[in-house]
Amino acid sequence: MSGITHVSLPIHYQHITHKSNTFITTNPIQFLPFPNATTTNQNFPLLCFSANPLSSQNQSPLVVVGSANADIYLEIDRLPKEGETISAKTGQTLAGGKGANQATCAAKLSYPTYFVGQVGEDAHGKLITDALQNGGVCLDHLNTVGSAPTGHAVVMLQSDGQNSIIIVGGANMNCWPDTLPDGDLEVVRNAGIVLLQREIPDSVNIQVAKAARSAGVPVIMDAGGMDAAIPQELLNFVDILSPNETELGNLTGMPTESFEEITQATVKCHKLGVKQVLVKFGAKGSALFIEGEEPIQQPAIPAKTVLDTTGAGDTFTAAFAVALVEGKSKKEALRFAAAAASLCVQVKGAIPSMPDRKSVLDLLNYR
Repeated sequence: MSGITHVSLPIHYQHITHKSNTFITTNPIQFLPFPNATTTNQNFPLLCFSANPLSSQNQSPLVVVGSANADIYLEIDRLPKEGETISAKTGQTLAGGKGANQATCAAKLSYPTYFVGQVGEDAHGKLITDALQNGGVCLDHLNTVGSAPTGHAVVMLQSDGQNSIIIVGGANMNCWPDTLPDGDLEVVRNAGIVLLQREIPDSVNIQVAKAARSAGVPVIMDAGGMDAAIPQELLNFVDILSPNETELGNLTGMPTESFEEITQATVKCHKLGVKQVLVKFGAKGSALFIEGEEPIQQPAIPAKTVLDTTGAGDTFTAAFAVALVEGKSKKEALRFAAAAASLCVQVKGAIPSMPDRKSVLDLLNYR
């Protein structure tokens, strides 16, 4: 399998109208090389931007196929010990899930975005639907099922901003048809790029990835969401695999404590057929490992305050995909993603923390 070397703007984008609402495409702001940037002066941005709009008819949408959860947030001082009961300082329920997070992030970054997923016929399903609509995501392919509850997660948020999460799959993992509807697969084939995660069945991801490959649409898969090994049949159709350090270690069975160890672990991924591996290091930044090339490293952009890291990885992945599908270099895409993630951790909640495009561009231009 050959990895993608660049992403151009396909011309087969077809506008789709929802029965109850109209999806409006917002023209993104273009990235342009910063004319006077140097590698030695880090006070200047690596990128500058123009507000010249691109024609929406030349934009193929970003399509996210994945999970939608109601995130039940519990703010605690520390994790409970075995057999211990502790009190949470506060609790609230917000829309989340890796798929919904990534879709909302892409839409808030002013790129036309479709979400393919499932929710239950319950209050949590309405919470998620409202959040996605408010974020600008097209929901023509969001299915409501009556035989499973909406997926939900318990997010234990500690005072230092770190979190631990327990997921209940619900409609994300159940009630999917054996074969996806033609309409869902058609929007995948008409995409500019497709994002997958592992909070839905592998069988669904395989169908989507195959459909994307048949149409020449690149696939980025976030490795988070499931502990089980990734089926080889799925890896065969993934262009960029995006784990964090822990997920990379779990997938390869190799240590990932140092950059050298991470590099060796990505080599194993290359041997499995994935030619590009985008590893997220959290506060230490990220790196893209392309088979046969030197890694492209991106330091984290420091946040003023870290309130909640929930959704930061999803923000990074979605922002990277947006920049890539707009035709930016991988180095530019990594920096754009780092800026988006830096803004994300400064706000509590996953979807509420997703930054808009102007905020990301402002951060990049003032660095």
